[in-house]
Amino acid sequence: MIDVEATVSAVRRQVGTRTLEAGEARVVTASRVYDAPISDVWDACTTPGRIARWFLPVKGDLRLHGRYELEGNASGTVTACDPPKGFDATWEFGGEVSWIEVRFTPESPERTRFTLEHIAHVDDERWAQFGPGAVGVGWDLGLMGLGLHFTAPDTAVDPAEVEAWSVSPEGRRFITLVSEDWGRASVAAGTPADAAAGAATRTTDFYAPPA
Repeated sequence: MIDVEATVSAVRRQVGTRTLEAGEARVVTASRVYDAPISDVWDACTTPGRIARWFLPVKGDLRLHGRYELEGNASGTVTACDPPKGFDATWEFGGEVSWIEVRFTPESPERTRFTLEHIAHVDDERWAQFGPGAVGVGWDLGLMGLGLHFTAPDTAVDPAEVEAWSVSPEGRRFITLVSEDWGRASVAAGTPADAAAGAATRTTDFYAPPA
C-alpha cells in the first residue's frame, strides 16, 4: 500500500516561465527529498539497470552528447552532465522537443533533494486544456517510483501493475490530488482559479479515466 497523502505532500510543485531564443517557454518544476546520499541518487538516475527498476527501460549512451531512448516514451540527447550534481537533456516526444534539467542537492550526508525542471514551448490552447499537470503528473509518478526504489532497490517496476494501479481507487486518488496541486501551482503563477481547476480535472481524467 502507498500512503497517498504523504507521497503527494512530499513533492514541491512550481510553475513559471523562461525566455529562450525561440521565445517564452513554460517551466514545470517538481522537487522531492529522498533518504539517500547524493551518490546513490545520482546512480539511480543515471545507471540504465537502475532506471529500469523505477521508471522505464532505457537504452543508448548516457553521457554528454549521447543519445538515449526510454521504452515507449521519450528520447533525446544529454546536453550537460556534472556528476553528481545533475544533468540536462532534450526531451523528444510526439514530434516535439522540450528540455529537462535535473539537479541533486545534498540536504545532509544521507538526504538528497531531487529537482526536475521541464521546459517547453506550449501553445495556449493546450495549456488551457491541461495546464502543468500534462507533464507534471507523469513526473510525479516517476518521483513516486524513485521513492519506492530507495525502499526496495531490488524490486523492478512492472508496467502492467503500474497501469492497473493508476485506474484503481487508490491510484485515481493519487492522480486527482496531484492534478489539483498542479492546479494550485498554476494559480500561483497567475492562471485564473476556475481555468486551473478545469485543467486539473481534465488531466485527472486523462491519466485515470473514470470508470
